[in-house]
Amino acid sequence: MSVEPEAPAAPAEPTRAIVRDSLGIGLTVGVSGLACGVAGTAAHLTTWQTCALSLLVFTGASQFALVASLAAGAALPAAVIGALFLGARNAFYGLRLGARLGFSRLERPFAAHLMIDETAAVALVRADRRGARLGFTVTGLTLFATWNICTLAGALGADALGDPNVYGLDAAGPAVFLALLAPRLREGATELRVALLGAVLALAATTVLPTGVPVLLSIAAVPIVLAATGRRGGAA
Repeated sequence: MSVEPEAPAAPAEPTRAIVRDSLGIGLTVGVSGLACGVAGTAAHLTTWQTCALSLLVFTGASQFALVASLAAGAALPAAVIGALFLGARNAFYGLRLGARLGFSRLERPFAAHLMIDETAAVALVRADRRGARLGFTVTGLTLFATWNICTLAGALGADALGDPNVYGLDAAGPAVFLALLAPRLREGATELRVALLGAVLALAATTVLPTGVPVLLSIAAVPIVLAATGRRGGAA
């Protein structure tokens, strides 16, 4: 009886290619930290507060959501809760990638701090654990360094210009946040429905609720849309 030969294993991706791609992503995305620094100043945060936000939070969408809420006059607790909800997705990345990356217990806290959209995407597309860990680490460290340096430069540059409202810099946070959100809306009909319903809920509540609370209320769009989608799927 003949035995079929086993399929050859996929060749490991060259280290140089992984490092090159990861550096490119880290440097390109990290430059957006300039806008984060400007947005923090526009929200009347000091330079050190803006830099501390990038160092300790390090998740762009949550940072922009926080400073945009503060710039609009939201209470700090409401702004923080909204940012936390937005950043919660990184925890789900960790659940998906924990076993794949295989970091030790001592390494996990540092890896968790670098678990963001870009590092998760780089790790997911690699063929093996070695490539996933290398891509994740190089992307995370490069992006973290570039993002924080650019945040400082943006904050100092905005301070040198004077009142940010004179130059329209108060719109920097919302504008960049919308730029980050736009690609998500092209991923599927469900995301678009959630965004539209969330916008309707927030706008309707703006006239009756304090600043910052309508943003939190818009989160209700997620279970509403998912429940409606589930009912239609069951009926079909």
